[in-house]
Amino acid sequence: MTQSQSSSPQPSGAAADAATLWSSLRRLHPIYAEVAREFVIDMPACADLEAGAETPPPESIEQAQQWLNDMDEKIQVHQLRQFLQMSSLVDHDGLVLLLQHFLAKATKTDSVRDKIDFLLVQYFSQSAPTELEDSSADIAYVARGLEPILGKVELKAPVWLNQLDRVLDSARRCRSLDELLHGGVLDQGRKAKTQAGDLFYLPIALVAFTRFGYLMRRVFFRLMLADLNNILDGLSELEEKGVEMIDCRRAQFSAQEPIIRLRMICQSWKVMFQAEYSSGQPLRMLVDLRASVEAALGLGSGSADAQAAPRAAAAAAGAGGSATNSKAGVGQSSPGAVAQPQAKFSVAASEAPEFEISVAPQEWNPDEDSQPGKKK
Repeated sequence: MTQSQSSSPQPSGAAADAATLWSSLRRLHPIYAEVAREFVIDMPACADLEAGAETPPPESIEQAQQWLNDMDEKIQVHQLRQFLQMSSLVDHDGLVLLLQHFLAKATKTDSVRDKIDFLLVQYFSQSAPTELEDSSADIAYVARGLEPILGKVELKAPVWLNQLDRVLDSARRCRSLDELLHGGVLDQGRKAKTQAGDLFYLPIALVAFTRFGYLMRRVFFRLMLADLNNILDGLSELEEKGVEMIDCRRAQFSAQEPIIRLRMICQSWKVMFQAEYSSGQPLRMLVDLRASVEAALGLGSGSADAQAAPRAAAAAAGAGGSATNSKAGVGQSSPGAVAQPQAKFSVAASEAPEFEISVAPQEWNPDEDSQPGKKK
């Protein structure tokens, strides 16, 4: 060691810890500031973090920590999920930093648990190869993928984690997105996570829940694409019968929606859905549009008045509907038709649904989505 090297003071002990902490706080600050801006979260700025001070006094570090903790309480799980899935601000290292931040919390609320759960799945999903087969994503494989976060994990899983595989089996048996969303499968997954309590944070449990979330995303994605293909096939069949317009009020469209426009919208959705589990997806519209097309084909029935009711009320009360058209009369209700299941899309933000569902009709403009290259 040279004299110049030995004379250079190195931070140690508390000073080194404070420097590391401050570095993390500074790196997290732009993420939190952007989330606050995106969702209009009213929170006074942290002056030292805004100024980017290099070596602040201890009280400034404490204030910055408190600011971050206050932000954590204000940011809802669904907001973090939506932001990270749509923003390019958070890269791989940013996900690691967020995970370290939440995992280090002494008190882990349900909100913190749900954020950790989502971030782990997001981290693994981004690092896993797109060609990875479901059968290859076993516990050992996922554990290796999470080593940068969790370190080496003992792979002996407790018996109670077996219920996650049973929920996955139920999800894989679903034949439509509607069945997955309304068949109780997602509730089973949320119940398993809630019942785990503090055991959720066991390294092997974190691995198991990450694997579960990753594979559920894949089921979800496949069902979305299957629904879209069914809608497009149904539209083609209607066109062959000479139908030009159908009643799509239950899907927040008009009572006489041109099939050619619906086809354009579905094609734009297909492009949007190519990124697995992307956020902001008009899932309510997708499910209800499939129901509208099936009704027009004579595969379902319901009340046209219920279709025309405000969608917010329909989410709570359930809405059916028959589709009509301006030419051939396809889709008129028949006495023996089977009623469509009630819609149950109303999800409180505090429940942090695993899969985002657009709640307010004004959140999505079909005209904008149907324009190629339109940025979401």
